[in-house]
Amino acid sequence: MAASLGQAVRHHWNLREDIVFLNHGSYGATPEPVLAEQRRWRDRMESNPVNFMKRVLPDALESAKARLAAFLGAGPADLAFVDNATSGVNTVLRSLDFQPGDEILINSHTYNAVKQTCLHIAARSGAVLVEADIPYPLSGPQPIVEAITARLSARTRLVILDHITSPTATIMPLAPLIAAAKAAGALVLVDGAHAPGMLPLDLPAIGADYYTGNCHKWLCAPKGCAFLWVDPARQDGIHPLTISHYYGKGFSEEFAWTGTRDASAWLAVTAALDFLDALGGLETVTAYTHRLARDAAAMLADAWGTEIGCPPAMRGTMACIRLPDRYAEPAMTSQMVMDRLWQEYRIEIPVLRFAGQAWARISAAPYNEMAEYTVLKEAIGKW
Repeated sequence: MAASLGQAVRHHWNLREDIVFLNHGSYGATPEPVLAEQRRWRDRMESNPVNFMKRVLPDALESAKARLAAFLGAGPADLAFVDNATSGVNTVLRSLDFQPGDEILINSHTYNAVKQTCLHIAARSGAVLVEADIPYPLSGPQPIVEAITARLSARTRLVILDHITSPTATIMPLAPLIAAAKAAGALVLVDGAHAPGMLPLDLPAIGADYYTGNCHKWLCAPKGCAFLWVDPARQDGIHPLTISHYYGKGFSEEFAWTGTRDASAWLAVTAALDFLDALGGLETVTAYTHRLARDAAAMLADAWGTEIGCPPAMRGTMACIRLPDRYAEPAMTSQMVMDRLWQEYRIEIPVLRFAGQAWARISAAPYNEMAEYTVLKEAIGKW
């Protein structure tokens, strides 16, 4: 069934017909059946807001959370809905009691919003932000392990690891990194913004203390649907960003209600999981998208005479391909390249500077097909 994806399923999405959308990784794209379920929940809410908030929502949220938790290999009591992975990271960082001199360890591939949150926490608490410099491009996982473990110390309080890096689309070697962090006595927070729907997940088996991930990217849920998983041994002291009526009542109770909000994105996550099943399940979808991302990256690197940022085993449904050298000239900014690709070719794709080079990060979603990457190949070749 994997071969039947691509153009055959694109009609499920409301994407414009005249665009080449190769950037599912930034904000996702929600298929119409999932949007319809979200509208159904909104209509039900507005038909009687009091009844919905007081009598319908609590059980509906628990049901949605239980379905998502099962998909993630987790217990429902250990999972909480949040708006996005950045909110999940903020929740943990703002809940922990950092002391002057405590170290928070990130790396040079850490998502910028996470780094900025760490800088804010460090400025308020006196903690020290330590950044491990990971080389790029990568020939394998060992340079990552060496770079991060070299910066661990007796003062390391928290290590933040990406499951899949945002700027470089690299699957991180979590197992040895988490083991090293635990051996050093540090807590571990995994930013899994891109992992749900790209990789099979068993959250407790990962071994982190905290894990946050988005459902609006590769699970194709509505925007504003994400989760925070916390190890049961670490749930005391973890509070939502908004403190409300159930403060002190426990992890599940506090996160279940933080005030009036539209919870339809969370409730529609079940429709997103149903949609994934309708396409053949996670294994079928990722068989198609992983292969497409791999083949497209190889075709682009060959056409441009450049390289891919990391080996196939360290990539999923995204890949970073180095652009030709002329794109790394100071006068040619990333924004300039992205603007021209959009204005002249209607291509949506992120272009970034990393390690002194210009890189294009491609995404492969179920609605993509190889012909779209050929449009990108030719557009870059013409400039």
